[in-house]
Amino acid sequence: TDQIYAGDFGTPEQQIPPNGLPGVDWESCMTMNTTWGFKFYDDKWKTPEMLIRNLIDIASKGGNYLLNVGPTAEGVIPQPSVEDLAAMGRWMKVNSESIYATSASPFPTQPQFGRVTSKPNRLYLHVFNWPEDGNLNVPSIGKDVRRAYLLAQPKTKLEVAKSNGGLTVKVPTQTIDPIATVVVLETK
Repeated sequence: TDQIYAGDFGTPEQQIPPNGLPGVDWESCMTMNTTWGFKFYDDKWKTPEMLIRNLIDIASKGGNYLLNVGPTAEGVIPQPSVEDLAAMGRWMKVNSESIYATSASPFPTQPQFGRVTSKPNRLYLHVFNWPEDGNLNVPSIGKDVRRAYLLAQPKTKLEVAKSNGGLTVKVPTQTIDPIATVVVLETK
């Protein structure tokens, strides 16, 4: 009989699967513009916001981000790639803990505020849609929160209260980073 083998990993190109690829190691392979190699006429560069949010989205679904950079024939990285990678580096300098060695979100659906990654006894809430009223609503995590703080300001202490079957984290009314501010919940 003929059998179809899916393999032990997945590599979707130019897309992020809506729910990741549960149970399979995977990575999204994407370009910084629209082509895999250098094309002088391809000036449709992804913004740093899009690239950083792609990275977060992929990590929140348990995947890896394979980002292509197409150098010129002389081996020069195009300036828009350099600028976008530098912006990603600045964001990662502050927030890398929320990406490296993390697992997918424990929630079955993505929360309205953005994305979530996790480590043992720690959730990283990547807030894309900052709550203007300062009340970040989080689905129930099934554990007590020991401490909540902003990753960019680890000495901050945020108040957490149970509400509507979940949690409300009291955050500043202004976001720290318009691309993604990371709130950390340490659990018991």
